[in-house]
Amino acid sequence: MVGRLAGKVALVVGAGSIGPGWGNGKACAVLFAREGAKIFAVDINLDAAEETKSIIEAEGGVCSTYQADVVKSLDVADMVSACVAEYGGIDVLHNNVGGSAPGGVVDMSEEVWDGNINLNLKSAFLCCKYAVPPMLSGGGGAIVNISSVAGMRYMGRDMIAYHAAKGGLIELSRAIALKYAAQGLRVNTVCPGLMNTPMVTSRIAFQYGDGDGEKMVADRNAMCPSGKMGDAWDVAYASLYLASDEARYVNGTELVVDGGLTAKCI
Repeated sequence: MVGRLAGKVALVVGAGSIGPGWGNGKACAVLFAREGAKIFAVDINLDAAEETKSIIEAEGGVCSTYQADVVKSLDVADMVSACVAEYGGIDVLHNNVGGSAPGGVVDMSEEVWDGNINLNLKSAFLCCKYAVPPMLSGGGGAIVNISSVAGMRYMGRDMIAYHAAKGGLIELSRAIALKYAAQGLRVNTVCPGLMNTPMVTSRIAFQYGDGDGEKMVADRNAMCPSGKMGDAWDVAYASLYLASDEARYVNGTELVVDGGLTAKCI
């Protein structure tokens, strides 16, 4: 099946990748474009968004880029306005911004807590805050927020702010979904488990280990029931379903993409 997002405008936030390879936002933007959507690709790193655009355009798709820091209200308001001005509206909002910081409730500093809550939760709040009105004006649409299995249960590693923010994102999504369901807006979350993306080697290995990215990948693979992590395309295909009309009666829920990890942890 092709053209699952034909005629749609997709605002993809965090559409670049933190390093070489495929991050969640980059894969989602490219897949959405392959399925017919016009992409408004946003990233704090404009070069990363431009790389995504180059892939989309090389495949015959349509993509514009925009640089924004989505923990800043003015940036987000301007971002949404720019998307509407460029394409006439927003049918799909995809929020990919996030990242963890190590620390438990006693040893994490207030500054790290605030920063991680802002990155993972405030960013999605602001994007929804400003994108929902034009989406409703256009008859509704679909919002897909990227949460985490860490928002559902403790995964054995202290990252208290990340747990709190990703759990909050699930409830934020449910609340928005119920408020606007009658107006044609659906809001769902994808909850990835352990994924092999550029963030693993560029950030997580240095946060939790000795900088050995290969060892970190091997350790994370060993934690998964299948013996290997998922990747950005697993998140992208789940997101595509939730963004498409195939999920027209799916609202206010979570799609867990973890290879059975949370079932193992019960």
